[in-house]
Amino acid sequence: MSEAKNRKRNTAKAATASASLSPVDAFDGNDDPSNANGTLHHEDALKEISQVRCEEINSAPGYLSSWLNGCSKSFAFNIEIDAMSTALFLLALLTRMWRLEQPRSIVFDELHYGKFASLYMKNIFFFDSHPPLGKQLVALAGYLAGFDGETEFDRIGGSYSPSVPLWALRFVPALFGSLLVPVTYHLALSLGLAQLSAVLAAVLVLFENSLLTQSRFVLMEAILMCFSALGLLALLKFRRQRSFTFSWWFWLILSVVFLTCSLCVKYIGAFSMFLAVYIMARDFWKMLGNSSISDAKLWAHFIARAAVMTVVPLGIYLGVFYLHLNLLTRAGPHDNIMTSAFQASLEGGLASITRGQPLSVVHGSQITLRHTHGRACWLHSHPHVYPVKYPDGRGSSHQQQVTCYSFKDVNNWWIVKRPSIKDIVVSDPPDVVKHGDIVQLIHGMTSRALNSHDVASPMSPQHQEVSCYINYNISFPSQNLWRVDIVNRDTEGDVWHTIHSHVRLIHVNTSQALKFSGKQLPDWGFHQHEVVTDRFISQDDTVWNVEEHRYTKNSDEKERERDMVSAEFVPLQPTHLTFFQKMWELQYKMLLVNQENVQDHVYSSEPMEWPLMIRGIAYWISPVTNAQIHLIGNLVTWYTATICLFLYMLIFCFYLLRRQRLVYDIPEDTFEKFKFGGELCVVGYAMHLVPYFFADRTLFLHHYLPALMYKILGLVVVLEHLDYVFW
Repeated sequence: MSEAKNRKRNTAKAATASASLSPVDAFDGNDDPSNANGTLHHEDALKEISQVRCEEINSAPGYLSSWLNGCSKSFAFNIEIDAMSTALFLLALLTRMWRLEQPRSIVFDELHYGKFASLYMKNIFFFDSHPPLGKQLVALAGYLAGFDGETEFDRIGGSYSPSVPLWALRFVPALFGSLLVPVTYHLALSLGLAQLSAVLAAVLVLFENSLLTQSRFVLMEAILMCFSALGLLALLKFRRQRSFTFSWWFWLILSVVFLTCSLCVKYIGAFSMFLAVYIMARDFWKMLGNSSISDAKLWAHFIARAAVMTVVPLGIYLGVFYLHLNLLTRAGPHDNIMTSAFQASLEGGLASITRGQPLSVVHGSQITLRHTHGRACWLHSHPHVYPVKYPDGRGSSHQQQVTCYSFKDVNNWWIVKRPSIKDIVVSDPPDVVKHGDIVQLIHGMTSRALNSHDVASPMSPQHQEVSCYINYNISFPSQNLWRVDIVNRDTEGDVWHTIHSHVRLIHVNTSQALKFSGKQLPDWGFHQHEVVTDRFISQDDTVWNVEEHRYTKNSDEKERERDMVSAEFVPLQPTHLTFFQKMWELQYKMLLVNQENVQDHVYSSEPMEWPLMIRGIAYWISPVTNAQIHLIGNLVTWYTATICLFLYMLIFCFYLLRRQRLVYDIPEDTFEKFKFGGELCVVGYAMHLVPYFFADRTLFLHHYLPALMYKILGLVVVLEHLDYVFW
């Protein structure tokens, strides 16, 4: 090795050590990073200087000296302005803000996020499958700019009305996209890279086409990525602090705050949290092998990290949803996704049409039965019958079809009847139905009883068919008795109540529960959903609740039919749900329902295509000039970074093999820096990419952008190492 090359390496090593403490030195034998490289910690130096100055001031005559007697516990404030970081931020701000209002049309998913901001302005409840923090930030900008929400977001490419403060709405993602550039710069420095390498990483992010495009419109990825990068940066700074000092706690908590904010923008922010947990576990594993650290201190480290990683995310997550649910108090377009009780808690929801609806279900009650969990649909029947034979050769009962229908309809009405009472008019006093009672359900429009029997259901042959019984004068007796099982009777009581009581209807003859199967019937069933009975009773799809409810007051069948046809379908007084009840239901629905999933989208893509950017996305096309906006990446960056990730793994395996033979090609600190920097990038990249291979939903190229950031950092790690080795 030449003398000039040695001088170069020693100079680079000294510069790196003086700039920042390497991540691999975070834990030494004394668990004190301040002495890891034999130099005085920066904060200690400031403290000594401050104390010397205090002693000089204390020697001054008069009252000034006595006033400063206690300055031994002085504070030192060190304000630094990083010129490079500032320049990168201003340059990013310029590229993201230039002509921000162009085009003044709805671009891609601005259709959704603009609509959500509009609904926030009007306090109208909406449903989205991702947490609301990013949408709240956009709505806040709109609120401060005077947005009234009175705008229709009807189609991609539609023009914004003059009343929409478009610059303010787009400012939020543009600001976060601009911040991502200097944060990337500091991330690279925190990985121990040279300043030139850190600048290269920031410049690659700055001029990355896909990140630039995503930052200029009302989309969530820029906000998500900025919070994730800030959380990772704070975590790397935390690793350099002396244990259990103020700065140690500060950076740990700040890291978790930013990572939780990322999670609260989109659930894929959880991948960044998993990466943080991986880094913490990696460091803790290293501490376990250090015999100079006591068991008590190891437990203290574990408990501190576990407590912060539990309490802080939970508090922020609940706080974001508390704000969300307290802002959105009025009924809106997505109410039918939620349960009846949730809808009834909204202003103008289930209480908007009819008031004074009876609470208790009794003999003679006219009800609609809603599937409580999962898909919103109502128990339904109509005069059509099951086909005699199915395409697979199986026969049916040829009885009247019973389905679950996703819309309000007069055929959703059923009458609750005691088997021993012929008249179905409500008596005085009413005969209340309770848990364990046996009832019949009579279809309101056809007057046939809900029935089940030992015949396989059409779409789920392992379950029994459900029908309304038709007497064909053959030896096929009716089996139309059902036992009421109130699931939540511990909180709601034994009486069957409207809205609140969650019930299972158990078929008396077979002890099977009435169930929504989730499968769709073919043309003969009008593509409505199948209803069956299932031996496995304790499952969500067997739970129903009464939504509409009225008392039967007329014994004449024709009069009853006229009453049902004219009945309103959104009854009940407003109900009150606690925050945690609403929060739990909303979380359940968010995990179960995906409003944004569009099957067979022309610009959808697969994760295997993303690293080589085989397919982009057309975000907007001008109807006048044919101008277009496409999401497409920088080909040089994407391909080079992909190659560098594989190259890193080859180089690292080469070093491992050589070191196994006790051949050390590079100094230990250089190897550790290369190992940690590349490991963080490869693991971070994999954590943000691999889960999509198992996702059962429509995917787009923009889902790849969080992984792209780690790929860019990995590119710079490899390039700097190659420069160190060969030049």
